[in-house]
Amino acid sequence: MRSHSLPLPAEGAAPVRGDWGTVRRLLPYLWHYRWRVGLALSFMVGAKLSNVGVPLLLKSLIDSLDLKPGQPQALLVVPLGLLLAYGALRLSTSLFTELRELIFAKATEGTARSISLQVFRHLHELSLRFHLERQTGGMTRDIERGTRAVHSLISYSLYSIVPTLIEVVLVLTLLGVKFDAWFAGITVAALVVYIGFTVVVTEWRTQFRKTLNELDSVAHSKAIDSLLNYETVKYFNNEDFEARRYDESLEKLRRAQLKSQTTLSMLNTGQQLIIASALVLMLWRATQGVVEGHMTLGDLVMVNAFMIQLYIPLNFLGVIYREIKQSLTDIEKMFLLLDREREVADAPGAAELQVSGASVVFDNVRFAYEPSRPILHGISFEIPAGKKVAVVGPSGSGKSTLARLLYRFYDIDSGSIRIDGQDLRSVTQHSLRRAIGIVPQDTVLFNDTVAYNIAYGRPGASQTEVEAAARAAHIHHFIAGTPKGYETMVGERGLKLSGGEKQRVAIARTLLKNPPILIFDEATSALDSTNERAIQAELEAVGQDKTVLVIAHRLSTVVDAHEILVLEHGHIIERGHHDDLLARNGRYADMWRLQQSGD
Repeated sequence: MRSHSLPLPAEGAAPVRGDWGTVRRLLPYLWHYRWRVGLALSFMVGAKLSNVGVPLLLKSLIDSLDLKPGQPQALLVVPLGLLLAYGALRLSTSLFTELRELIFAKATEGTARSISLQVFRHLHELSLRFHLERQTGGMTRDIERGTRAVHSLISYSLYSIVPTLIEVVLVLTLLGVKFDAWFAGITVAALVVYIGFTVVVTEWRTQFRKTLNELDSVAHSKAIDSLLNYETVKYFNNEDFEARRYDESLEKLRRAQLKSQTTLSMLNTGQQLIIASALVLMLWRATQGVVEGHMTLGDLVMVNAFMIQLYIPLNFLGVIYREIKQSLTDIEKMFLLLDREREVADAPGAAELQVSGASVVFDNVRFAYEPSRPILHGISFEIPAGKKVAVVGPSGSGKSTLARLLYRFYDIDSGSIRIDGQDLRSVTQHSLRRAIGIVPQDTVLFNDTVAYNIAYGRPGASQTEVEAAARAAHIHHFIAGTPKGYETMVGERGLKLSGGEKQRVAIARTLLKNPPILIFDEATSALDSTNERAIQAELEAVGQDKTVLVIAHRLSTVVDAHEILVLEHGHIIERGHHDDLLARNGRYADMWRLQQSGD
């Protein structure tokens, strides 16, 4: 199956507004399958022509049954005429319907796939700020509903609304031509009143459906958030508190569902009343025609059959209209995610990052997550190619922010960050991040095997390469000692592993990637002293001839750095080699003495 990529919306694009806006946004995806749409529509017309032909055949057969018992024509007309013609029309209706669904299935599935993939890609292109602020449960629910809504919208519109409209036109034409205008008039009046009532009531009910969806997303988000933080809940013995919070959301959801169901019952009752009134009027008019002699018994049967054929789809029009409205609302929410502005975007014509020596320069960098709270105040330093620079300082001083800016998760407010003389804002993000590897302080793993998580550093790596990276990170023997070895599942966010084991998997993953620039953000913070010394030696070996930025809390791990920066409140207050900084007897020396006494 092919996937068709469409251009993502430009930054600052206006969000989708209204149902027709959503439909217009959806049409380009269907346009890729225009020949299938046309063929499906032709099969649909064929199915409706066959369907309308059934009552006409019944009328002819009933009128031709004015035979006396025992006549030889009765044996020929009734069995063969009724069975063959009726069976052929019914088979044609089913055949054309199945062909329509078979032909259009690829268009429906392909459209849903294209939109889902585009939303998924766009979410990965949004800034870290968006993902830190999002509610994962609610967002995934919106995507799930939006994808399902694409199927529902296409299915209901193409398989229900359009066929019903075609059948209504055919039936009205036949009633107007064969009988007096009363039949067509009653049918048209019933349709107008029915559709008007359905639209008005359904529009009124939409507010309750939107509230219901919002409450459903909130309840889902709270449940997901609580389960993701299972250990924290247990630490503070707050199972009952979490259950009460979830129950409050479920209670609001229950009340909204009851209100939605009550209004639905009102809608269904009104629809049945309109349809029943129209049926009574039509049959009364047809019966009167038979009594007066200008209509046959076959005409009465045909009118009744036509009304039944129209009644069945009309009976579901309210449900269909509501589902279409709901589908449009769900698709709009998904499109709003697509319209979310990308805070960090590649510049027009951005080039690939060309790495020669991999020197890194921070030049008078200023940055704030929020304008009212600056984080970095004119930071300037250089990591020469193949050298290691360490950044130390108290928590909240801006150390980890340096790593995020180097990865270009955010754009700086002023100054520049350059790699081999190339400003990060002038190169593609993909080529930039390909050149950098990181071992973060807080390691989060995928809910998959150990082998998958290590190989994530370089998808496609062989098992031998994965094991070599694990050995370098001193985790191979632990993995080999488990019953399933490298196929051991690590659990949600890696919860089945200890902190040290998770960090060693993260180190192995980065070693496998083997980029020219390395960032160690408290890379050994979760390890014991023995393992820390072993892995520190490996990191030093791996960092040979690579440009390394070390963000450290333990000063003993950075004594061999080319330069040590002491960061405090977003300012570099000291810089130099380890021995020089100790000789100055300043902030670094105080931190060193404090840690040495603690050890």
